[in-house]
Amino acid sequence: MRDFLQMKVVGALLACAAASVALTAAPAAAQGSYSPYNETASTALARYVHTLADDPKSFSDLIGAGRAALELGDAQAAAGFFARADEVNPRSPLPQAGMGAVSVANGDAKGSLAYFNRAKQLGAPVSTFGADRGLAYDLLGRQAEAQADYRAALDGADGDTARCRLAMSLAISGDKAGALQALAPLMAKGDAGAGRARAFVLALSGDSNGAMIAIDAAMPGSWARVAPFLQRLPGLQAGQKAAAVNLGIFPDSGDTAYAYAAPTRSYPSPSTGQTGSDRLAGIDDILRGTPAAPPPPPAAQQPSWQAAPVQVAYSAPVRREQIQQQNATQPPPHKIWLQLASGQNVDAFSSQFQRLKSKSRELFDGIQGYVAKSPDRARLVIGPFRNTSDAEIFADDLETVDITSVRWSNSESDQIVPLGTE
Repeated sequence: MRDFLQMKVVGALLACAAASVALTAAPAAAQGSYSPYNETASTALARYVHTLADDPKSFSDLIGAGRAALELGDAQAAAGFFARADEVNPRSPLPQAGMGAVSVANGDAKGSLAYFNRAKQLGAPVSTFGADRGLAYDLLGRQAEAQADYRAALDGADGDTARCRLAMSLAISGDKAGALQALAPLMAKGDAGAGRARAFVLALSGDSNGAMIAIDAAMPGSWARVAPFLQRLPGLQAGQKAAAVNLGIFPDSGDTAYAYAAPTRSYPSPSTGQTGSDRLAGIDDILRGTPAAPPPPPAAQQPSWQAAPVQVAYSAPVRREQIQQQNATQPPPHKIWLQLASGQNVDAFSSQFQRLKSKSRELFDGIQGYVAKSPDRARLVIGPFRNTSDAEIFADDLETVDITSVRWSNSESDQIVPLGTE
């Protein structure tokens, strides 16, 4: 038990260092991703909230607020802003890219891919979300794809963050020389985030002593507590390494231990100018321009990953363990789905779904198939979708690869289960 607590302390230290890699790498460039002004993320967020009090449907301010909240480490609040932005303009790729970044920040790498793919389909170049999708690929152990995304993002607004993540990804792949070379432009500028990334590169490459010297230079006095982590790092699997150095998440006793939860941020009330612990639960009140009552205090040490991810355009894949935990596969009635096939032979649906997916793996990445059983027939469906517009958008995408779908809403008598569990 004591070893576990020590590792959580170490993880918290490294989480702070990992977050600082992104937050301090080239402030001007990073700030450009959420604010046109030379200001801190907290100042930008306060400004966006003030503007949204007068115009709750200002798309640019919703996106800016989401990015600023994400930059501050409050993924839950960021998700709320991006969700509102998607309601204002569902054809824009920006909310989708934002929700992908939120999913990555929450450690849900696989679930994030559907959002990034949707952003790309709506016209976003990889340079605008490559720093975040690259991290998703890194967490999945797909380093070659991660590095391609990071390189695509080097000239974008998040270029310095992408450069730090590229260096650590190269180190995970065993390319220490390439990793240090990638960091060289930032190190030449004396960038603090690059200094911390360099410490991780050394640790990932097996140079624990060099890493401890580097981390102590970046975080004075911390080397003794961080040493066990740095020494253990080379022995982790690729995806675990990426989670450890980027998110402060590391495996412990066979389970994933999340070292920290994002702190509750205090945002100014648009009507009083005072601050309160206002997160996703209070965003509706902020956007309506009314003060929000403080939400109940969170449970002690409740990790942020226990919260269900906010989903915008269409559902992220449902994990089998989530289904078991919920003890129910029946969704609420009258949800909107897309029907891909129907008939009595349910056993054939799996192969049919695989054939459809083979037409566009990218389009179906992160999309779960379901079997809807009605008294007269069974249906192969995907979804549920938030509204008719989202269903129509995805149906149009399916048409581009010659897949015909039919919009369908379930009733209370329909039984819907994930494909393969029926």
